[in-house]
Amino acid sequence: MSAVLKPVIELRPMAEADLPAVMAIENAIYAFPWTPGNFRDSLAAGYDCSAYMRNGELIGYAVVMLASDEAHLLNLSIAAGCQRQGYGGQLLQRLCEVARGQGIRLIFLEVRPSNVAGLRLYERHGYKRVGLRREYYPAQAGREDALVLGLRL
Repeated sequence: MSAVLKPVIELRPMAEADLPAVMAIENAIYAFPWTPGNFRDSLAAGYDCSAYMRNGELIGYAVVMLASDEAHLLNLSIAAGCQRQGYGGQLLQRLCEVARGQGIRLIFLEVRPSNVAGLRLYERHGYKRVGLRREYYPAQAGREDALVLGLRL
């Protein structure tokens, strides 16, 4: 019988040096990706930018803006080849643990109604719809609304 090694999963602060790998994932999974400038601005602003690593390789990342006792999840992404393996849920749980530890009581996020997998992920983790932002996202045919979801920690 051979042993199956469990992957080493690490959540660490994102660094400028991570941006090429972040952009490779971002450009591969989104029709309207963030720009390198969006990520640089988030790092410079002191947002909680996290790199999600598996065996030393970047497989995901998250950007969270913290304000008082609330947080706004701005970006949570998992590499295409690692999706539907539980990594998105694990990353979301880790972010919630970190937020609780920093006194955060409420997390908000926006998600496209057309992002069925993302919407299901958030709902499975207890996020509830709290609002709608009309024509929030760029889309192939103009603009797409955003569902605003919230979670009490």
